[in-house]
Amino acid sequence: MQRPIRRLRRWLHSRRVAPETRRARDEGLTYLSWEKLHRLEAAVTRIAREQVPGDLVEFGVALGGSSILLAGHLGTGRRFHGFDVFAMIPPPTSENDDEKSRRRYESIRAGKATGIDGADNYYGYRDNLLDDVKASFARFGRPVDGDRIQLHQGLFEETWPTVEIDRIAFAHIDCDWYDPVKFCLAAVADRLSRGGRLLIDDYHDYGGARTAVDEFLAARRDFAFEPGANPILRRI
Repeated sequence: MQRPIRRLRRWLHSRRVAPETRRARDEGLTYLSWEKLHRLEAAVTRIAREQVPGDLVEFGVALGGSSILLAGHLGTGRRFHGFDVFAMIPPPTSENDDEKSRRRYESIRAGKATGIDGADNYYGYRDNLLDDVKASFARFGRPVDGDRIQLHQGLFEETWPTVEIDRIAFAHIDCDWYDPVKFCLAAVADRLSRGGRLLIDDYHDYGGARTAVDEFLAARRDFAFEPGANPILRRI
């Protein structure tokens, strides 16, 4: 009985997203489930409706599907910044990362990881991932122009200090392990406008990501936790 219900929920979420979001998922450009995509789309739409000032940011671009979605919500005066190594992801190195995280990375490192929905081509094995992502942006009519839409290649702690971002309205944090999630939360928190949102992809997937978020919330009483498949941290 549970399996038909899950299938129905997936179908309902897939019907609720915008056509371009559905296209990005159908083309294999994002690992996000239909539910997570629906929540991402709803959150960034609320940012626009509430006129929260600031740019849109994503840590962990991968194949660019969710980045393309976000770049379609810029409106007037906003920019999109995507941060990624655009190569195989760095390993989990913290004692706060769980065994599931370590097993996942070992599978990736050994060349055994598969692509979206079991496809053969895992994105981290591509030789020219950044070029592939730029081509996908252009195909969706959102070229990476270095101004309104920018992609930054390298480790977060190396690229983040080089980018000028005054205020942030929305950030999608999709970087799996404890150390990068902790870094991204600390980097973004004080630049996030009141009413701005942080969407956390891996909270229910990897123990390190969950620990980093829980520690952040314990220290920052100016953020409210909104549960869900990919929880939201809203600055109040």
